Amino acid sequence: MRLARLKPRTLGVISVVAVLLVLFVYVALRAGPLAPIAITVTSVESRSIAPALAGIGSVQARYTYKIGPTAAGRVKRLDVHVGDGVVAGQVLGEMDAVDLDERLRAQQAAIDSADAAVRQADARQAYARSQARRYEELLAVRFISEEVVANKRQELAVADAALAAARSDTSRLRAELEALRAQRGNLRLVSPVAGLVVARDADPGTTVVAGQAVVQVIDPANLWIDTRFDQISAQGLAAGLPAQIALRSRQGEALPGRVQRIEPRADAVTEETLAKVTFAALPQPLPPLGELAEITVRLPPLPAAPTVPNAAIFTVGGQRGVWKLVDGKVAFAPVALGRFDLDGRVQVHRGVAPGERVVLYSERSLTAQSRIQVVERIPGVTP
Repeated sequence: MRLARLKPRTLGVISVVAVLLVLFVYVALRAGPLAPIAITVTSVESRSIAPALAGIGSVQARYTYKIGPTAAGRVKRLDVHVGDGVVAGQVLGEMDAVDLDERLRAQQAAIDSADAAVRQADARQAYARSQARRYEELLAVRFISEEVVANKRQELAVADAALAAARSDTSRLRAELEALRAQRGNLRLVSPVAGLVVARDADPGTTVVAGQAVVQVIDPANLWIDTRFDQISAQGLAAGLPAQIALRSRQGEALPGRVQRIEPRADAVTEETLAKVTFAALPQPLPPLGELAEITVRLPPLPAAPTVPNAAIFTVGGQRGVWKLVDGKVAFAPVALGRFDLDGRVQVHRGVAPGERVVLYSERSLTAQSRIQVVERIPGVTP
């Protein structure tokens, strides 16, 4: 035979090659690319979940008072600094009056002069009235003519008009004085509420325009979280729902709160719904404005329905679904997802039934032809 005529050395090489080939096939089928894909599975449960919404926001003041002049001017002095507490009616600073004090004195002098003119006009009117009355009596006894009495009546009318004009001029000057006093009072920067100074937007010597803020004061008793929620998961968000607030500076501490209101306008760019969340009780010390906070809003529990972990949801060919375990093989089933909860579970409206087994984690991407091996745990995967 030809095999018998082979040299022992050649037979040894063939034997080694055969062993290596068998070993290669074994490794390829057990640990190589042809090896079964290790998977972990879970069962579909019919259960109720309590969906929750997670949002991110920042601490903001509910009321911010921007205090500044009503007319352009230069800041003369500021008596407060950032972080100072103020009371209602406290003077925080003053604008430069320039020539307003001199105009007030000039206006007061003009009023004094007008008052003197009124007294003079009043005296002339009294004299003209007495003269007219006297000449009326003389006319009654035919001692003087009608023309003389008419002249005295005209003098009385002129005196009445002069007195009315003097009084009107005095009223105008007094009104102008009150306007100047109001302008002078507006130069004083007064806090309308008891609060906390959070900004000094101008320093003494700075020229500001009308309406520009010089000092900003907030009411520290009214803080809330300006919160953003993804519009896709914001279904069910409503005012009055309880919330938990986790400030960035207080990790691990959940503060109770409540959804105060849902803003009527959403952010079309970021596709987020805006809401205001208030503290049930203000934390002490107060968090700084602008501090980030994580908000959790828990919604009412939903009726029982088929539920799977979020990790069991895969995307294949642009469709979201689960890999079912059927007769030792996997089959992809598209599903219609419902609400999520913060424990990592999602209700499925269509595509699975309670009791079915689905893939939870897989070692590699799956296909309908994949060979699989169910294991308790996949190394490197956190359950």
